[in-house]
Amino acid sequence: MPSYRLLPGLGIVALLTVIYTCFAQAPHKTFQFKYSLKGPHLSQKDGTVPFWEYGGSALASEDQVRITPSLRSKRGYIWNKYKTPYDHWEVEVVFRVTGRGRIGADGLAIWYTTEKSNEGPVYGNIDKWNGLGVFFDSFDNDNQRNNPYILAVVNDGTKNYDHNTDGLTQQIGGCLRDFRNRPYAVRVKIEYYKKSLTVSFHSGMSNSDADYEPCFTAGNIELPKNGYFGVTAATGGLADDHDLLKFLTHSLVPPDGEEQTGDGHITEEERQKFKEEYEQYYKKLEKQREEYKQKNPDKAQEIDEVYEDQTSRELRQVYESQSNIIRVLGSLQMKLDEISGRQERTISTITNMGSIQQGQPVGQPQDGIKRHEIDNLLKVHSDLQRSVTEIRASVGDIQQKANFIHAKSQQQGAGGGIEGGLISHEIQDNLRNIKADLSSLVKRPEPRQIACPPIPEFPTCLTPMYFVILICLQCAMFIGFIIYKNKQEAAAKKFY
Repeated sequence: MPSYRLLPGLGIVALLTVIYTCFAQAPHKTFQFKYSLKGPHLSQKDGTVPFWEYGGSALASEDQVRITPSLRSKRGYIWNKYKTPYDHWEVEVVFRVTGRGRIGADGLAIWYTTEKSNEGPVYGNIDKWNGLGVFFDSFDNDNQRNNPYILAVVNDGTKNYDHNTDGLTQQIGGCLRDFRNRPYAVRVKIEYYKKSLTVSFHSGMSNSDADYEPCFTAGNIELPKNGYFGVTAATGGLADDHDLLKFLTHSLVPPDGEEQTGDGHITEEERQKFKEEYEQYYKKLEKQREEYKQKNPDKAQEIDEVYEDQTSRELRQVYESQSNIIRVLGSLQMKLDEISGRQERTISTITNMGSIQQGQPVGQPQDGIKRHEIDNLLKVHSDLQRSVTEIRASVGDIQQKANFIHAKSQQQGAGGGIEGGLISHEIQDNLRNIKADLSSLVKRPEPRQIACPPIPEFPTCLTPMYFVILICLQCAMFIGFIIYKNKQEAAAKKFY
């Protein structure tokens, strides 16, 4: 066999290996509600936020926490009440920074530190912190014209933050992104997994959850354990509104189970122990089953009927898939009927519009098609095409399964092979019927020319005679009113 024929197979194997490796290394995510906040009903009746505490200029409402208002020299903060017991985590923060001016100040910060504080000079937090700070700097202190800027700084509790250079000499990573006055709320994802810190940014230009772009990734980052999550903000000579909408925390667990990172997770030793117990129990069950078959050969067939083998399971799945396809075809038929009716109305409306453009009179207003109806028609048509594509893919998978079952049944004994062959032929007949139905559904109905009804003449509602009579009556009433008003004024003068 020539070697070049093996290249596609080797490429597919390499691709599958890479995909398997990527999925195998993906951590398990678990949402932690005690370390999260989001609306609605974010603030309770007494003004507190569950599992969080805030102060300074911060003010909580039902759907957000305004950390600082757009007033000068204000500082606010909100901290989680509990220490984080997870070694690997991911937080997604949704916030909004708005202001009237072209330039804002000072900025907002997201923290993971060993201690939580009240107020300080670093974006509302104290200096010389121990942990991680991700800063959203709005004001350009070093006059480098590189703001708004996002940066992360790790401190061991001994360093002062350098405000003169905006922390550029102390950062572990950063990116130049604008987060002020966006159409939608700005989002940021901060992931700390196996000593690697990754920050992704959503610019807020759309409301989609998938429009994240990478900001930076830093490796070999040592963060302290059992830290507190918090968000702070500060204003200076210029002021912005800093609003926190969501703070979502997920714990990350390695797939290989190397370590235990919280409640509800098992270690590798426990997993291995459970696996050995399961294998021992399975072997014991199989042994008892074989012994029962030897002692009761007449009931062995009944036992086989109770347990579903691989072939029967695949056949059942094929029949269930066919039932789902038939149900989907019914809904598609209804959609096609609806589309046909809309096409007829559209053709009639377009014909009437053409008559109007040519200058033909129209006796009565026509019920024209609206813009939203056209959008709905296009949406239904695209959904129909997508559904037909999915059905074709499903039919192809079913055909492959049926061929596999047919080949497998031919390799079995005479009795079982005949029965399997009959079933496979029946499945193939059903698949041919489904393909015929699909081909009839995919064919678009040809537009029919609809003859327009005769247009009646525009009726004349007012004749010249009636128009002259009405004008005369109106003049007479006007003259009578003037005469009556003069008499009243003359009578009133007699009293003076």
